[in-house]
Amino acid sequence: MENDWQPIPLCEVLTERQEKPLPLDLESGAIRIVSKIGFNDGKIQLRNGGDTRTGMILIRPGDLVVSGINAIKGAVAVYDERATAPIAATIHYAAYLPNRERVDIRFLWWLLRSETFREILLQSLPGGIKSELKPKRFLSVPVPLPSLSGQQRIVARIEALARRVEEARGLRRAAVEEAEAIKRRAIDFFISPRLCRQPLTKFLAEPLLNGLSIHAAKMGIGNLFAKVGIVNTGVLDPHQTKYVDVQLPPDSPNWMRRGDLFVSRGNTPNLVGRAAVYEGNPPDCAMPDLLIRIRVNLELADPKFIARYFHSSEARQYVESHVTGTSPTMKKISQPKLEAMPIPVLPLTEQHRIVAYLDGLQAKVDELRRLQAETQKELNALMPSILAKEFAGEL
Repeated sequence: MENDWQPIPLCEVLTERQEKPLPLDLESGAIRIVSKIGFNDGKIQLRNGGDTRTGMILIRPGDLVVSGINAIKGAVAVYDERATAPIAATIHYAAYLPNRERVDIRFLWWLLRSETFREILLQSLPGGIKSELKPKRFLSVPVPLPSLSGQQRIVARIEALARRVEEARGLRRAAVEEAEAIKRRAIDFFISPRLCRQPLTKFLAEPLLNGLSIHAAKMGIGNLFAKVGIVNTGVLDPHQTKYVDVQLPPDSPNWMRRGDLFVSRGNTPNLVGRAAVYEGNPPDCAMPDLLIRIRVNLELADPKFIARYFHSSEARQYVESHVTGTSPTMKKISQPKLEAMPIPVLPLTEQHRIVAYLDGLQAKVDELRRLQAETQKELNALMPSILAKEFAGEL
């Protein structure tokens, strides 16, 4: 450490809380139970139910809560001091009362979730962390501790920087969301209400075809089978490709062909009716049962134009008004409803022009997403660097 902070064992500033909740309070829901502590944000998440088959501890507002199993991963939280009721957790957690005359609980929260503390743990405990970090071992760990006023100054600097980092993250997210909104508005701009419309069936070269239904038990290592999802941006996600122990003959209609248009016929409400054109990646794929293949007459329609239209506000309204399903998480649209879907009638050259413009816009959105991902990595690395410097006394 490049400072004069004296390392002290945590037992000098923390005391383990020994209280236990009443079983009746757990059963009635009067005391809620910790589900987990987030590794990234250090926040407590609570269960919906009170059923438990293990021993429990009580946690009161203002307590420091540490996961014995995942402390080294950042599962450390402070239970909100403004809370009006205690909560409970399994014996795999521990609650600690801070000595507020010597320690700022916010300083401890930042320190215990830092890389600095992970290094201290690995150096202080014989053999490192190979089992659950019980209170006796945890409280014996020495940590560098400046004066109380020094802790408060460090916390103020860290939290000011954390707010700026989060603001930067928010601006980047907002930029991508706005770019996506511009793309959607551009699609809507080209779909004038004055255009004549014909049902989709008028543009087909072949009848619609549902994908191949394969029982989950047959999943394994065998032929490539495109359990391909269509994401909101209107692309096929090759990362969802799976292998199945099924042999398809070369002339099977379920092979995906480059240039085929696919629509998600069943999925969560925000994905059903999404469309994309298969560009051959990954190659040699068969279509799954939740996709409908659409092969259009290329003399009448550009498949990419139809795919783009499916993501317009007008098309989304049509899909949402014709989906069926009792489950709120799974909706479907039938072939007849898709066949009847009104499609704007435009000259083929105009469709190509619109597709080219939207492809260019999509490329800019994709580049913005790539840059956003890069800056997100930089921001994610910034806070650990700041914390390491603060706890080393270098800032």
